[in-house]
Order: sequence, then C-alpha cells, then structure tokens
Amino acid sequence: MNGAHDLGGMHGFGPINAEPEAQEPVFHADWERRVFGLALAARALGKWNGDMFRFARERQHPADYLRHTYYESWLAGLETLLVETGLVSADELACGQAAGPASAEDRQHVLPAAAVAPMLRRGAPATMPAEAPPRFRPGERVRARNRHPLGHTREPRFVRGRVGVIQEYHGSHLFPDLSALGVRVGRHLYSVRFEAAELWSENANRNSAVYVDLWEEYLETVG
Repeated sequence: MNGAHDLGGMHGFGPINAEPEAQEPVFHADWERRVFGLALAARALGKWNGDMFRFARERQHPADYLRHTYYESWLAGLETLLVETGLVSADELACGQAAGPASAEDRQHVLPAAAVAPMLRRGAPATMPAEAPPRFRPGERVRARNRHPLGHTREPRFVRGRVGVIQEYHGSHLFPDLSALGVRVGRHLYSVRFEAAELWSENANRNSAVYVDLWEEYLETVG
C-alpha cells in the first residue's frame, strides 16, 4: 500500500543523519528492549509472521507513523495484531489489565526469556522454491511495474514505472506481498540497478545509481 512508511526518494525530508553504527546502542531505553521482547514472545504464538507484523506497522495513521520512533511503531503494530487476532481485547489494552487467564493453548507457546537469544541467533531462512523458472537474467533491462496495491508490498514508489537493469539474481524467496496475508509461496528475487538520472531526472547525480531488490512480480520486460 502507499503510505507514510514509503519515504524513499521523496522530497522535503532533508538528508539522513544516521547515528554511526559503532556509537548507536541496540536500545536507546529499557522500554525499547521490553517492546522487542514482547513482540518476539507474541509472534511465538503463531498468530502472525514477520510480514504481517510489518504491514501492521505500515497501517498506522500517517501522522502517527511520522511522529513515532522505531520501537514506538513496533508497539503500535503489536497492539494492532494483538487485538485483531483476539489475544487481547481493546478494553484490556486500554486498561492494561487482563480480563482473565490465558488459554491453555496460548500457555503452551510461551517464549521464556532465556530462549530469546538462541531464537535470534537461529533466525529463519527466507528461501523458498518457486513453481516456475526465473523470467529475467543479469544484464536484461526491466521496468518496475507502476502498481499501487492495497496490501503490503516491498516495491518502493520511487522506482515504479522506471527502467533498470538486472544486476544479480538472488534465487527464490518467500514473497512478502502474499506472506502478509498468511500465504507462503516462493518467488524469484533480483537486484536491479537504476541510474540516478532515471529516477530523478536532471536533479540527479549523473555518476550515481541505486540498487533495489525486487521480486519478479514487480517487474516487466521493456518493449
């Protein structure tokens, strides 16, 4: 969907002033650590996946999305999914008190604190076989489809309708657009090089290019 989360290449937000990675703490406050742990623990219940969680954050009101910090957005997405899946009612969320004990099924999926670090180290592969062979090859010119889906997508707006060149084929991976709906299918993934001038015309640095990883469904041949 088009929303405030898709800020790449947009005017008016000024330069990025990122903290140096060596100086930036993992968490800026203790409550961020707790939100991170809560999100992992809730996901362990199996009610949603990572793409559903990302889409829940994207569905915030644009004003809220722009004013929230990173983990404030995590908390907003978590609250949305807790209510939508029936794990917590809106009244329980408002008062901060459970109306009753957790179900026996939910208690079986509790993620102990000691299991968080091993779970993070283990991770989860996103590779998944596709039903058909890849359509494109490195060196081939492609156009990012000018599409505006209502659901989750990883195709940024600033490349839609623009022509680039396949730089690399990454193999077949879980397709996030359908994963956000709970459907697990594999689709081919490519790194596509876009010349800066193709994206931003005369305002671009002529010696620059942008590389974007795009799934095959986002691409079409250039006629």
